[in-house]
Order: sequence, then structure tokens, then C-alpha cells
Amino acid sequence: MLRDLPLALGAAGWQVAVVTPSYGSLHRLPGAERLASLEVDFRGAGHTVIAWQYPAEGGVQNIVLDHELFAKHGRGLIYVGGEPQRPFASDADKFAFFSAAAAAWINSMEQLPDVVHLHDWHTAFYLLLRRFSERYGRLKEVRTVFSIHNLSYQGIRPLRGDESSLEEWYPDLDYEADDVVDPRYHDCVNPMAAAIRLADRIGAVSPTYAGEICEPSNPDTGFIGGEGLENELLRARAEGKLSGVLNGCYYDQPIGRRPGWQRLLGMIERQLREWRERDPSREEHELALERLAALPKRRPTHVLTSIGRLVAQKATLLLHQFDNGETSLQRIADSVGRKGVIILLGSGDPELEQRMLEIARQVPNLLFLHGYSETLAAPLYRGGDLFLMPSSFEPCGISQMLAMRAAQPCVVHGVGGLRDTVQDEITGFVFDGDSPAAQADEFVKATARALQLRIEDPVAWQRITRAAASQRFDWAASARKTIRLLYGGK
Repeated sequence: MLRDLPLALGAAGWQVAVVTPSYGSLHRLPGAERLASLEVDFRGAGHTVIAWQYPAEGGVQNIVLDHELFAKHGRGLIYVGGEPQRPFASDADKFAFFSAAAAAWINSMEQLPDVVHLHDWHTAFYLLLRRFSERYGRLKEVRTVFSIHNLSYQGIRPLRGDESSLEEWYPDLDYEADDVVDPRYHDCVNPMAAAIRLADRIGAVSPTYAGEICEPSNPDTGFIGGEGLENELLRARAEGKLSGVLNGCYYDQPIGRRPGWQRLLGMIERQLREWRERDPSREEHELALERLAALPKRRPTHVLTSIGRLVAQKATLLLHQFDNGETSLQRIADSVGRKGVIILLGSGDPELEQRMLEIARQVPNLLFLHGYSETLAAPLYRGGDLFLMPSSFEPCGISQMLAMRAAQPCVVHGVGGLRDTVQDEITGFVFDGDSPAAQADEFVKATARALQLRIEDPVAWQRITRAAASQRFDWAASARKTIRLLYGGK
């Protein structure tokens, strides 16, 4: 969204600037020009932050704020693991400082912008400074919009008593506790909750997700909703502040021909060998090369693909274990048998990576590609027959749009942006379920239903494929809705 929406807004005639931390590296990119120095107050001391800019592209100006605190744990790192007892501590330090630097930058402008658009908890501290700091008084004049991309990450930290806490970062901030505290932990600041309370407008990244987050989560049914902030969001909706605007996708390039089977295998092999050379200790790469060599030389009847981060949101239903010990992935692999292959590209949570490796050892027609590669993603989107995206929840999702754009129908869980973009047996296949076990079972059944249709009714399958490819969730429409619903324009 931070790459594509600004371009779409620029194409709609808006002047847009994207402001990010340097992470110790972005200001070193070719074309960077030093723009200004800013004095930023943080932890009760003054810090000099250097603002860099890049040549505008598509009407979008890129501003990078540099300071050593943005690379405290290593150049180029956006997130760091941190200590289990102090979740988000190091990251919260970084983004609390970034919010102060961004506030100083905007407050110093000769001409203030019409809108400041913030994204997720990482930028929410800006709203606290806007509301409670006299130092940044001009910020109150600017309409401020807050977008929720994933409510499950809220950045909760103590109010005080820790090096990474609200009163350590901003010791002079005369805040009102009701506006900043977490609704469950009253000794903590919840930046996501604070932003929902203090922003002028709130956007969720799909209409369905905007409704889901106003309801309480329920682990028994597998429903992921407001994650403790549903009452805040219900109030925002009642006040007319909350809107759902679906993210988009670009359709400016032809999808091209489907890559031949041998060409696809060759691309996978080259990427695997590159990964193995970079990290020869990873068993995943060696196993994948072995499986690759054992695949049939002719294209299998079914090529199933999945691309995404291996995190609980994306992988829980893929890895769900039924009473007999089988997982969803194993059942699907068994159902396609020798006639099919599953190619899964992803990495993320080490525990989930290990579970995926264990399944890959047991399932000969599963090719687990541990990592991420833009080089492989495009041919997998174009080269697969059926895309698997059984997210437990999905605020918007982009993978399903990219697969559909490439004429590959998807099997999706009917939640969030997946429900807003895929229609069952019209543009893809949708499943539901009233518990995680039921959802996993319906996922397996929906996949079998799709493959059965593909074999038994090629005409209906081609109709679904063409319908998927003809969908248009374009960024221009998203930009128009953003302007109308969030920015107050027409």
C-alpha cells in the first residue's frame, strides 16, 4: 500500500510525499539528496535527524529520515526479535522516535499538507504528539487519517517503569490516560487503540475487514475480529469515522504466456542453488533439490501453488492436524497423488518453518521452497493451476489478486478481503467453517471440489479461469475511495 497507493494518488492529481525511517541504509541509495536537518526531542534530550529526498517518481516525493537510532540493531533491519518478556520493546523505541521525527518534519513545513496518512501502530505515536504536545501545535490543523492493515499487531508497551515506555520516550507529554491506555491493561499504552481514538478518519483495508474488527474475536469459532479493540472501533463506526477501502492491484502489464514445465523447474532449481550457496546448512534447500529432481519431466495434471509468509495467520489451516494425525496439506497432497504437485514458497516463523519441513519430508509431491523470491513468484502465479490461500483471517490480501490476475483461480477462506475479491465457483472457490477444525476440513473439501471440476467440466473451469483474470481491483478505484471516504474529497 505504501508503494502503490501514493502512485495512484499522484495519478489522480495529488501531490504526495512518503516519509520513512532510513533503517541505516535507505538514505545511501543512489540519487539521495540531503534536504534538511531537524532537531527532535526524544527521551528528554535533543537529537539531530537528517532528512533526505529522492527525485519524485509518478508525482510521489520520497523523504527518508536518518538517525543512528533507526539502525541500532543493524543496518537495513526493520524489525528485531527482542526479548520474549519485552515484546515490541526495540521496535517500539524505533517507531516512537520516528513518530517524533515525522512530527518535527511536518510541523516545520512552511505550507502544511492537507492530509497526513498514517499506517498501523508503527506511526500511531504521531497522533499522541499531535494531540498532547505543545511542541507540535500546528499538527492539529491537518486532517489525520489512520489505516489499519493488521489489527493483530498493536505495539503495546508500558506507560512507565521501562526503558521502552511512553513516559521514557516523551517525558514532558501531558497525556490523558483514557486516550492512550490499552482497554485490557491499564498500565500500558496501546498505540493502535490511541490512533483509533484520536485520528480524524480510520480506514481498514477491505470493507469486510472493517466489519469484522467491530466484533470480538472468538478462538472457539476461529473468528479473528477486533482483538480487544472492538469497542473502540464500534464507537468510531458510530461516529462515521471508520471506512473499509479495498487495496488494489496494477493491471498495466500483459500476463504473458504460461511458463513451460521444464522452464519453471529450471527457474526453481537456479533459485534453490543460489539459496543453498548462501546458506548451505539449511536442510530445506537440499530436500527441495532432491524433490525437484524426482518430479516428472512432463507437467503433472494438477499444479497447486501457495505463496506467503509462514505465520499463524497464513499457515494455521494449512498445517491443521486432524484427529488421525494428518494435516490439511497432507490430505490435499494425498488426494492429488501422483497426478499433482504442490509448490509452496514462503518463510517466516521458525516453528512453522520446521513443521512445514517435517511435512515436506513425508510428502513426496510437496515442494517446499523456503524463502521468498520475486523471480519465482511471478512464474508461480502464472504457472499454477490452483492457488491455495486458507488464511485464518485476511485484512485484504494481495496474493489472491496476483494469482487471479495471472488467470489462476484461488481456494480462499471467506474472510476479510478474500471474501471481497473471490466469488465461489464464479471467480474461484470459497470455504467457511464454524471452528478451526471445521475450516480446515472445508478447506480440504473446497480444494478437492475445485480439482474435480477442473477434470470433469473443463468448460466450467475455463469460465472460472477467465472470470478470475477479468477481475479488476485497481489502485485507481482505491485512490478515489480513499480521497472520498478518508480525505474528505470528492
